[in-house]
Amino acid sequence: MLLSRLSAVSLCAAAATLALQGCSSTPVDNTANWSPNKLYSEARDERESGNFDKAITLYEKLEGRAAGTPLAQQAQLDKAYTHYKAGEPAQALAAIDRFMRLHPASPAMDYAIYLKGLSSFNDNLGLFGSLSRQDLSERDQKAAKESFEAFRELVTRFPDSRYTPDARDRMTYIVNSLAQYEVHVARYYHSRGAHLAAISRAQTALTDYTDAPALEEALFILVQSYDALGMTQLRDDARRVMLASYPNSEYLSQGFRSSKDPWWKIW
Repeated sequence: MLLSRLSAVSLCAAAATLALQGCSSTPVDNTANWSPNKLYSEARDERESGNFDKAITLYEKLEGRAAGTPLAQQAQLDKAYTHYKAGEPAQALAAIDRFMRLHPASPAMDYAIYLKGLSSFNDNLGLFGSLSRQDLSERDQKAAKESFEAFRELVTRFPDSRYTPDARDRMTYIVNSLAQYEVHVARYYHSRGAHLAAISRAQTALTDYTDAPALEEALFILVQSYDALGMTQLRDDARRVMLASYPNSEYLSQGFRSSKDPWWKIW
């Protein structure tokens, strides 16, 4: 009987010990007593120090604790921006889309749209493959077009936004880069004697993009390709358009640029 009682006591003691160990392994939330303002300040400091994961965690805590306040909305936007800074465009876009869905009338909507454009924007687009001569992948083109559409929405909906001038510059950059890519491909086909393919890509550049520097070369490729195919009427039409649009063009007198010039060199 005594042995049974001792066994019971031992079991209780062991259970208590395990319970205490379990409690001691529970992670401690050091931010539990922080005010929303302190959370926001600490999250910003972590982001500026490059500690993006910590910053995102703090912004998520802040969003929960300040729910229904402007500070919670700010936390959502700052979380999206932190994903963008961390090189995580998919997460940034998901956070932005959520913000736009939850707060369609937010006074920060112009910034949200601008950030959406930035998250898809590749500022090395015009330099893509400068050394390896690679072509733009379809993924890069798709992202560039999505970025352009976001910036266009910003410019259309919020023409007086502080972010609109930069958005316009980025739109021009995207158009120039994508147009130059089409011309690069057209020139490649032309150099290989695939003149119908060259004509198709040059016409795509002329149809889809406006006022891009690459369009001068696109017209020259049309002239050369039509000439190579013996389509004299179309050749002469393309030449007339080229002379009207670029009366001082060096292409007609000097031909293509030196091969030393990178294909992305658009300004």
